[in-house]
Amino acid sequence: MGCTYSVHAVGSREKKKNIPEVSIFVPSMRVPGQCDVQRTLRRLIPTDLADRISSLRNQIVLVAEDTGGSAIPELQRALEEYLPLLVGLTAKDHGLQELVEFKWRSLQDGRQEACVANSWFEVLSVLHMMAIYLTFLESNLTLLMETLADRKFLASVLPESMRDAVDLLLKAAGYLEFCVREVLLHIPPDIKNRLPKDLQENVLETSFIQALGQGTEMQLSLAVGSQNATLSVKRRLACEQLSYFGQAHYCLSGYNNNNGHGKKHLLFIKWKYLEAKAAAYYFHGLILDKGTEPASHVSAVCCFLAADELLAESKKACLSFCLAVPVTRAPPLQGAMKHLNRKIPETASRKSQMYGSLIDQDKGLQILPDLPEFQQSLKPDDYELPEIDSAWDSKKWEMPGLILKEHLNDSEEEMIPE
Repeated sequence: MGCTYSVHAVGSREKKKNIPEVSIFVPSMRVPGQCDVQRTLRRLIPTDLADRISSLRNQIVLVAEDTGGSAIPELQRALEEYLPLLVGLTAKDHGLQELVEFKWRSLQDGRQEACVANSWFEVLSVLHMMAIYLTFLESNLTLLMETLADRKFLASVLPESMRDAVDLLLKAAGYLEFCVREVLLHIPPDIKNRLPKDLQENVLETSFIQALGQGTEMQLSLAVGSQNATLSVKRRLACEQLSYFGQAHYCLSGYNNNNGHGKKHLLFIKWKYLEAKAAAYYFHGLILDKGTEPASHVSAVCCFLAADELLAESKKACLSFCLAVPVTRAPPLQGAMKHLNRKIPETASRKSQMYGSLIDQDKGLQILPDLPEFQQSLKPDDYELPEIDSAWDSKKWEMPGLILKEHLNDSEEEMIPE
């Protein structure tokens, strides 16, 4: 498996080891394998249509293999041009849904993961590639490029980069939510049960919820850096972020995560969940501390101490994530977490000393208050499959012999013994 990352070389001159730096977790790259679309579709559809489908698919294979998915614009164009043609293979009227055997494999080890004769499987794989390895990848690079190239000069990621990352994450969430809501419904249960792990329903759902959670994380960072954002806004965003990562953890926790990228993905979600919970309690404590009653101050101290403990746990979770195979590294603290790593310990220490006498007077007041619940405001971008390519209009086909459906029916009749 792999993660979206930038690479640092460490170690001696004789032997250097590249340790990826991860801001947004991404599973291993899956790319289409070679399959003979032209021969399979020969005489069933016009030759030029079969050639276009085959050519675009081969182009996707070559770009992904040569660049590891890093040529984002070129790969995006090829995938978006391929989809309208692929939609034609899913149309029941054409009778081609289960004719072409599509192959996909892991780019990292070359191992073939799936070989499925179903055009909806191909749609699922293409949309997954567009979500994970284009929008997730680009959003990660958007966050990391400045901290790498200009690490000595920039104190934090620029707000414009964070906003761009949010837009990309919402786009990714839209692709993945469409896969769960629409595409999986067209795939027969027997095929669905043997899909690669990255394409299983709970993993797809986890990934699109993760995208919303990290988008909210970026929004919180923007709010923390803004003088106009109120404490209520910051608390709401932290609580929403907590809610997203709680849902993502629930989706993935019932999955077989004993090894590989599944285990690392779960560790990433746990790390982000603990960070969000620490932030939520910190901002909740600041609001409670504005009260005039002694109980409000004691409750605020309980929130600050809980935030401090959760922050320490999140650092341990981050380390566990980084050490899980494959070994990765976290980027330097940026945005909200850079602010919170400084403010939470400082505030917890200062406020617990300030209100220590109140706490000692009545131990019964030392109850951690519940966090408020808010409706999640960040939603995936709307996505629908593109219109079928005009080349699939069979009325315009000029082919010798029979039209597609008659050809298929005649072929079936010829197989019936007399």
